[in-house]
This record gives sequence, structure tokens and C-alpha cells, in this order.
Amino acid sequence: MNTDFLIDAATRAREHAHAPFSKFRVGAAVEDAAGQIHTGCNVENATYGLTVCAERIAVFKAISEGARGFRRVAIVADTDTLTPPCGACRQILWEFCGDVEIVLANLRGKSETLRLGTLFPRAFDASFL
Repeated sequence: MNTDFLIDAATRAREHAHAPFSKFRVGAAVEDAAGQIHTGCNVENATYGLTVCAERIAVFKAISEGARGFRRVAIVADTDTLTPPCGACRQILWEFCGDVEIVLANLRGKSETLRLGTLFPRAFDASFL
């Protein structure tokens, strides 16, 4: 599956974002080991602290549907500078996806692909327990 398909899935997911406070809408798409795509969008809450990011929703949906093992993740936001996952999302992505390929994209066709380990060096995981 090509990267464009994954970016398109994340872009479509972004349209469902619930971001009435920040207006910052994000979509994510996670490709599992079987080639299935699981999507998520950010869902805000008035308390902000209960807001859940698109990346975490996509991963949690995939896990809840029985997916295990992930190939790559696309994250799409409407920003000139490509938007990487926040710290909480990096932790979840690391624990469930490992050093997965991350595709950052915006609505103007700009994209960049890198490994999660580049964004999250010396990550904490179960190996430290």
C-alpha cells in the first residue's frame, strides 16, 4: 500500500475531528501488519485534559478491533509546518507500534517520512520494568 493512500485515510478522518475550542483538527491513520487501515481524529473536551488525540484514537481503535503489529502511521493537520505527535501519543505509538514509520502531512501536499525512534529517542517501555 502506498503512502498516499494512508495520508488520504488520515485526511478523511480529520474531517470528523471534534475541535470546537482549539479549531486544530488532526487525523491519523495506522496501517496494521495485515494491511488494514484504522483511523482516528482528535476529540476535544471543555476541560482540555480529557481531550484525546487522533493518533491515540487510531491506535486504540486498532487494538480494540484485534489488530496487532503495525507498519506505519500517517498524521495530517492543516499547518504549514508538519505536525508531529505530542509526547503522550509518542509514548502510546512506541508501546504499541515500536519504531514504526511515521508520515507527517498537511493539506497542501507536503509530507515527510521518518521513524518514531527519531522523534522519541530513548523511549521508556516495558523493558525497563
